[in-house]
Amino acid sequence: MTDTDGSTIIYTHTDEAPLLATYSFLPIIEAYAAQAGVSVETRDISLAGRILAQFPDRLSDDQRIGDALAELGEMATTPEANIIKLPNISASVPQLKAAVKELQEQGYDIPAYPENPQTDEEKAARAAYDKVKGSAVNPVLREGNSDRRAPAAVKGYAKKHPHRMGEWKSDSRTEVATMGHDDFRSNEQSVVMESADTLRIVHTSSDGTETVLKDGLTVEAGEVVDATFMNVAALRRFLTEQIARAKADDVLFSVHLKATMMKVSDPIIFGHAVQAFFPTLFEQYGEQLAAAGISPNDGLGALLSAVSDLPDGDAIKASVEAGLAEGPRMAMVDDRKGITNLHVPSDVIIDASMPAMIRIGGHMWGPDGQEDDCLAVIPDSSYAGVYAAVIDDCKAHGALDPATMGSVPNVGLMARKAEEYGSHDKTFEMTAAGTVTVVDSAGGVLMSHDVEPGDIWRACQTKDEPIRDWVKLAVTRARASGSPAVFWLDETRAHDANLIAKVHDYVGDHDTDGLTIEIMSPADACTYSLERIRKGEDTISVTGNVLRDYNTDLFPILEVGTSAKMLSIVPLMNGGGLFETGAGGSAPKHVQQLVEENYLRWDSLGEFFALAASFEHLAQREDNARAQVLADTLDAATATFLEEDRSPTRKIGGIDNRGSHFYLALYWAQELAKQTEDAALAEAFAPLAEKLAGDEQAIVEELNGVQGSPADIGGYFRPDPAKAEQVMRPSATLNAAIDSLR
Repeated sequence: MTDTDGSTIIYTHTDEAPLLATYSFLPIIEAYAAQAGVSVETRDISLAGRILAQFPDRLSDDQRIGDALAELGEMATTPEANIIKLPNISASVPQLKAAVKELQEQGYDIPAYPENPQTDEEKAARAAYDKVKGSAVNPVLREGNSDRRAPAAVKGYAKKHPHRMGEWKSDSRTEVATMGHDDFRSNEQSVVMESADTLRIVHTSSDGTETVLKDGLTVEAGEVVDATFMNVAALRRFLTEQIARAKADDVLFSVHLKATMMKVSDPIIFGHAVQAFFPTLFEQYGEQLAAAGISPNDGLGALLSAVSDLPDGDAIKASVEAGLAEGPRMAMVDDRKGITNLHVPSDVIIDASMPAMIRIGGHMWGPDGQEDDCLAVIPDSSYAGVYAAVIDDCKAHGALDPATMGSVPNVGLMARKAEEYGSHDKTFEMTAAGTVTVVDSAGGVLMSHDVEPGDIWRACQTKDEPIRDWVKLAVTRARASGSPAVFWLDETRAHDANLIAKVHDYVGDHDTDGLTIEIMSPADACTYSLERIRKGEDTISVTGNVLRDYNTDLFPILEVGTSAKMLSIVPLMNGGGLFETGAGGSAPKHVQQLVEENYLRWDSLGEFFALAASFEHLAQREDNARAQVLADTLDAATATFLEEDRSPTRKIGGIDNRGSHFYLALYWAQELAKQTEDAALAEAFAPLAEKLAGDEQAIVEELNGVQGSPADIGGYFRPDPAKAEQVMRPSATLNAAIDSLR
């Protein structure tokens, strides 16, 4: 691990639009921070970088890179940690394959992703790639719990300039469909460990054959360990019923999963949805597709791309077209390009797709390019009720009003991989009927499930220390804000029942006089929060990890139009700070627009807020008064930025991401030049403020002048740094001004 001193900020290189924006914004950060004696270092935790870090022995010296994610994981456990983490790709298998293909084409000698590994070499490669796919980054860095809320400036701007909300009608046919039985929630078992131990997960088949699925699973005293499974026969019946229901009700059919975070379980569920929608296709050609290594888990898009090389390729494509014609109308990701809800498992991620649907009046886009009501299919019932509650509320009371609505900030349990269901090595697809047991070191059975072939079994862990810290953070935020704090926990669910007992114990460790601390089931908590929102009141949602992910998109998208504008602070348990910059769900479309039109509409507002919080943390921890001045002036500059409406417009002609960075730099320099806390800093920035203001027209013309023609960045997953910098810093006047400060 590389040592960093207390005046160092780590800025992460990630993926897609946030990465491209970094080429424009990072030089500004480095120049301004240097004036306060703060150094800014970068670490590459992009999908491409994480892939290359897995295969050092296959790369040349100039290609080899270190494992930056592992390094930052260690750093996150130290008091000195100060990490700004931008959104990264949580790779589905199709994304992973595409990244591998690009890297190979760029000359990196890495193995292809083995779909069905047979040799030891293929098994080793698959194990390496399994470390990369899905939500591999966040669990490593999140050595603390989450404090996420809308900054006052963002909330104020949304109230003064409310974003468009679609109209909700009381007779809307949009509904949520969920299993409610035979799913992960209903089959869940949970235990609290009385002492530290080492567990095993064992499958015993009907003929008595024992297979150890997981060995050496270490647990701590007080740790909550859960296990559950989804009955796949029930899943298939459910999916078939919902497809018929959507057809009969003449609404759009859509499936909403989390194939990135739940990187093992949800792609399998997605594959079953593909098969259920096209039963004739898989009855006729299923064996041929499987023999060719074509998996429905990768989606309809991958299937259609791969079948061209098969003898029956044309017939298979015709069968797909027939299935689309015979089934219900399907919700579309991009109707212009024929990309359906079932094309790519990572295209329709529940925490982004459901809030977007709710925001536009309960509609999704149909194959005819028009909005329509939909049946939102969420197979597992753990949190489906949250979205159903919002839909019911909107049907009864109409769309929420951003100009008057309150806020739902979140305190999320996530430290030390808490509740990382489905995104790790404790999820298995059953190959034989039998029983899966979780066994302690003495041979005692802690949990047991009877399973059938194809069932999806999974377990997770939640350590006691993060739960204590989570309760403490919730009470702290309730005290600081004066808002009620509601734990979204369901006493009828096994895991939640154990957490409720701990919450009751640990809340007593804190002074809660005058505070409102409640525990409600997720659906009831959502309804309660919505009632308060409509009165302009704030309510802190205190949730587990998965629901944290959902709520920190759901409410921000409704409140301020996007989750990218949220302040996301992770107070690390050992004293450091992790500052996250918002969601990146729309980042792929942004990159496509840049490549086609040299226009990047990514909004870096989340980066601005994270940077200010990072400076403030550093100032408090290192007693660096200048870092505090940078934080205060950056906050003031961001408020001006919002008031002057300098965020990127959606289409060419206005300023894009690069222009927004210029205006942030201008307003920040002006704030620094006029502040009275540090005369030397004011003197250092006064000439820059004057120059940027004087050259405003020339700089904007240089930035906007490149729009409208294609841009070459040298790669999607791993852009060429020189090309990307040239594209993202097209103003010679701005570059010279910033570089002169550096």
